[in-house]
Amino acid sequence: MSEKGAEKKFQSTSGIEIKKLYKYTKSNDEEPGVPPYTRGVYSEMYRQRLWTMRQYAGFSTAEESNKRYHYLLNQGTTGLSVAFDLPTQIGYDSDHAFSEGEVGKAGVAIDSLKDIETLFNGIELEKISTSMTINSTASILLAMYIALAKKQGADLKKISGTIQNDLLKEYAARGTYIYPPKSSMKIITDVFEFCSKEVPKWNTISVSGYHIREAGSTAAQELAFTLANGKAYLKAAIEKGLDINVFAKRMSFFFNAHNNLFEEVAKFRAARRLWAGITKELGATDPRAQMLRFHTQTGGSTLTAQQPYNNIVRVTIQALSAVMGGTQSLHTNGFDEALALPTENAARIALRTQQIIANESGVVHTVDPLGGSYFVEELTDEVQKAAEEYLNKIDEMGGSVNAIEAGYIQNEIASSAYQYQREVENGESVVVGVNKYETEGSEVGDLLSIDDSIRQVQMDKIKQLKADRNSEKAESCLKTIEEAAKNDSNLMPHIIEAVETHCTLGEISDVLRKVYGEYKG
Repeated sequence: MSEKGAEKKFQSTSGIEIKKLYKYTKSNDEEPGVPPYTRGVYSEMYRQRLWTMRQYAGFSTAEESNKRYHYLLNQGTTGLSVAFDLPTQIGYDSDHAFSEGEVGKAGVAIDSLKDIETLFNGIELEKISTSMTINSTASILLAMYIALAKKQGADLKKISGTIQNDLLKEYAARGTYIYPPKSSMKIITDVFEFCSKEVPKWNTISVSGYHIREAGSTAAQELAFTLANGKAYLKAAIEKGLDINVFAKRMSFFFNAHNNLFEEVAKFRAARRLWAGITKELGATDPRAQMLRFHTQTGGSTLTAQQPYNNIVRVTIQALSAVMGGTQSLHTNGFDEALALPTENAARIALRTQQIIANESGVVHTVDPLGGSYFVEELTDEVQKAAEEYLNKIDEMGGSVNAIEAGYIQNEIASSAYQYQREVENGESVVVGVNKYETEGSEVGDLLSIDDSIRQVQMDKIKQLKADRNSEKAESCLKTIEEAAKNDSNLMPHIIEAVETHCTLGEISDVLRKVYGEYKG
């Protein structure tokens, strides 16, 4: 919002001017469940089945995280979502020097198949959908999950879930990459190819706009850059010989939800419409291959350390936008996450927020509840138009990989982040409790803290693992991965064999570092 004299002008986060009154003249007789899916990917939406209620969780050791998963399942969560610590994300075991100070902090520490077995102890993988927020080491974590499913006697054709596996946004916005972009794309498409045959219900990529938005993008930029990355993955899969009508059905997306409720709803509606057009343009003829299915997480960057209970209200608004925008699954942040990992109390309130929306608000009783609103329909068009301008520019540059290597996407995000920060600092954008309506003193009680002794626990586990395993067989498996990487074979069968032989995540990552090198940015 800006002010000029007595006249106020209102804008969305994407710089779209908001009019005083809308008189939408364009007719919209679209039905949900059919392309271009503006009004939803299923004809009945939540009237038939609610979204999957996931609570993102993972901290400390696999034992501690397993306790939280059982707690959340007992509280009514309907899908698991795993957070991994930083060493796991960038391919280092807990005993590596680079891991010091980070083990178990941002998520759960996973070094080997033994940790995955502990993480999911008492949980039947065939009966639960699991989402894993992991990228550079996604192939290894998926291999461990598959190995555990096999040990449980599960039918691999029935296990379901998602790995994020989206490296392009790592180069653009987040930074937990290991290998250069082209090598990463090779590993990603190996996962696509393997799962299409062996684990057909698994979503092999969750193209993530979440971290793009967390880095400071606008809603329109989040949408455009995410779909541009999705387009790049589609093209890579097609070049590998995969059928878009098969492969595209196993792609999913991961979006952020911020506080501007109507713009967020418009963003989700425009996303489906744009993706239907992109997939059709690239040859998808099956309507289900033109569907954009997505997970939503409420905005971590919107949470404030000041007056943290205000975050419950923010999360509620954001969750409402995701539901009214037609999400397929949802994670709601804990109110204390600007200060620490969420306590059980904060996680329960976050889950109850979803359950209250589902059972008490009435917004699930009709499909696309804001459809037909003059404001929302025109805003959907405007967000789409703003995103298309970025998509066209990226196409002119030769696609996402080229745009990232040229620094274009990173610079656009940085510029938006800087602009927003200036608006907060000069008071043009109000953040309640931060630059207006401030109070002194802390309002929150106990916080969850992770002891540094966790690293020693993990180091002891690794030492015992290596003493107990067949060292010759482990070394042979690692050599096989190296050869497969050199001759461009599909890596997944060899990685699965390696984790079953108790090779560690760091050992496998190091072999691939040896072949592919590391990306320095």
